Amino acid sequence: MTERILTCSEALAEALDQEMARDEGVFVIGEDIRAHGGIFGQFKGLPEKYPDRVIDTPISETCIVGAGLGAAITGMRPFVDLHFADFVTTAMDEIVNQAAKIRYMFGGQVKVPLVIWAPDGGGLSAAAHHSQCLEAWFVHTPGLKVVIPSEPADVMGLTRSAIRDNNPVIFFQHKKLFAHKGPVPSNEFAIPLGQAKIKRQGRHITIITYSLMTHICLEAARSLEEHGIEAEVIDLRTLKPLDFDLIASSLKKTYRALIVHEACLTGGFGAEVAARIGEELFDFLDAPVTRIGAKDVPMPFSPVMENFVIPQKDDIVETAKRLVTT
Repeated sequence: MTERILTCSEALAEALDQEMARDEGVFVIGEDIRAHGGIFGQFKGLPEKYPDRVIDTPISETCIVGAGLGAAITGMRPFVDLHFADFVTTAMDEIVNQAAKIRYMFGGQVKVPLVIWAPDGGGLSAAAHHSQCLEAWFVHTPGLKVVIPSEPADVMGLTRSAIRDNNPVIFFQHKKLFAHKGPVPSNEFAIPLGQAKIKRQGRHITIITYSLMTHICLEAARSLEEHGIEAEVIDLRTLKPLDFDLIASSLKKTYRALIVHEACLTGGFGAEVAARIGEELFDFLDAPVTRIGAKDVPMPFSPVMENFVIPQKDDIVETAKRLVTT
């Protein structure tokens, strides 16, 4: 299988191009897409190729998501761009009270093939209104699926699966990963929702993570190797549905679990994973399930303070060393 090197932005644009060519019901809707090709270049070339299916909107996330939802339940497959994940707050009724519930409330007679694409994460000095990681809100809502890739190939494969799914999907993509490059297969492929991936094999501790933290955890794993600790790193890729089987198989080998995410620690998705591990895998554990997340404060503007709030490689290394020697 041949591969090429793409950025996450290029992978998204190519996946959308192919899905729009495959299915005339697929369209993109959001703010400033036609004029700028997306603020991260993620829609580059699409307005020219599909002038009737790349739609600019007023600055109203309520309107954008509502229009996408209406189109979805009448047979289209909209890809809704929210600019920044933080802006979901103004469309929460449409997402959690309508999109998430309609298929259930209509007894399965109505499909909701809606993708809501939401760039998230800090580290770019975008401050408190443009830096949040809000995935736990939507994992908590029945009826929604939640996707959060870390590599260009995963962006491409999960985009295809999200668009083809008949349920609403919240698709988070970390802003610091748009320019991240990686190999992408040349053939058309899809990655099933709910399929995690082992990014690095190990036998002493399992590090469970996703999004940008996947790369930070891999850096930490390389540092841990210098201390004789072999860390297994799992990139969840999809939070709902969750590939708990892969987590379980890893922990039955390593006996220690460290969960790392950029979202704030209290109420973060790591708490759900930790609870399931404690309930279902307690007998396999040699150390307490441990979480690392951001400090429970709004994201600061200062780069120094951002680094203080967001988990860093050294935080992961020191915590893993403590767990392995427990």
